[in-house]
Amino acid sequence: MHFSRFFKMALILGLLSAIGPFAIDMYLPALPEIGASLGASVGAVQWSLTAFFLSLGAGQLLYGPVSDMVGRKPPLYFGLALFTLASVGCALATDIETLIALRFVQGLGAAAGMAIPRAVVRDLHTGTDAARLMSLLMLVFSVSPILAPLAGSGVIALAGWRGVFWVVAVAAVAGLALVYGSLGETRPAADRVESSLGGALAAYGLLLRDWHYLGLVFIGGCAMAGFFVYLAGSPFVLINHYGLTPTQYSLAFSVNAAAFIGTSQFTAALGERFGLVRLVKAAATGSGVVMVAMLSYYLLGGDELAVLIGLYFVASALMGLVIPTTSVLALEKHGAIAGTASALLGTLQMLTGAAAMGIVGLFANGKPLPMVVGMATGALVGVALAWITLAGHSDQSVAAARA
Repeated sequence: MHFSRFFKMALILGLLSAIGPFAIDMYLPALPEIGASLGASVGAVQWSLTAFFLSLGAGQLLYGPVSDMVGRKPPLYFGLALFTLASVGCALATDIETLIALRFVQGLGAAAGMAIPRAVVRDLHTGTDAARLMSLLMLVFSVSPILAPLAGSGVIALAGWRGVFWVVAVAAVAGLALVYGSLGETRPAADRVESSLGGALAAYGLLLRDWHYLGLVFIGGCAMAGFFVYLAGSPFVLINHYGLTPTQYSLAFSVNAAAFIGTSQFTAALGERFGLVRLVKAAATGSGVVMVAMLSYYLLGGDELAVLIGLYFVASALMGLVIPTTSVLALEKHGAIAGTASALLGTLQMLTGAAAMGIVGLFANGKPLPMVVGMATGALVGVALAWITLAGHSDQSVAAARA
């Protein structure tokens, strides 16, 4: 593919992939304001985030097989249109129940942008070109937790919390225009002949019977669950309890995202030197120790923001080693169905995070302790799963680490 066309494709797929993450991260600084505006409790407002994660995770399981059967563009049109309509509804919502329902619908639409761009990359490229294009898409996911809260706080300052939903609706319309005018169908009719719902269900069944695969998925899922609990609780804790402004909150959130991004760049090098299995065990255990220290601090009556941010910075850095490494190990034995295995991995981890948010939301009161208990619980369950799942498994060779 010509150089300019390659980056044009990366821009289109990157925008489609970013719609879901931006609809999450731009929204975070607005959570306390939404609660005040709609007269809703902390737990009820957090459910508007949980509902989005639930549908965003479950929807990917549907879009993958459907895009194999009917092509990539029709489900993209459907998902982006659904996302746009739901975003407009969210902007006009007058009560928290309506907002929660529409956020669920919005997540169903965003799932198309999460699942289908990866399939388009596989349709167009193999080898180094595929790796380069996929790395650009992954960069979008890495950068969005840094930029989106800052952008969201700016939009909130200018247009209130409803402005966030108008902005993401406009982004989805731009995505529709790009899909229509610039993205060709990458899965022609001849390639769809052997695709069927039965084949997809058989592959999912195989994976759900593989306990080693599931163990690795849920090690990463526990790490993500702790992050999702922080995602839902931190706006109330940092803004309402500790008194940060939305912009200050966005900067604090970005620091932890930067820790995750920074350490994740070293997974390959550390895996080559120490082995992927040892890396997962060490990083998961280290994260558990840090979270136990944080929990102990709050149980003993501590309440300093610097301690919360500092310890979670370290935990985030360790999660940056756990999540990508467990993904590599989980997919290692499922190369023939790597796309299906990747989709199921993403769905199960997102649903784990959504469930953790929902449970912690039942006890949320705007104080740090319920959030910290949820984060520490996720970390400790991840430690247990790491040592159980990887017991008896040797460290990977240099070649396997590179793979």
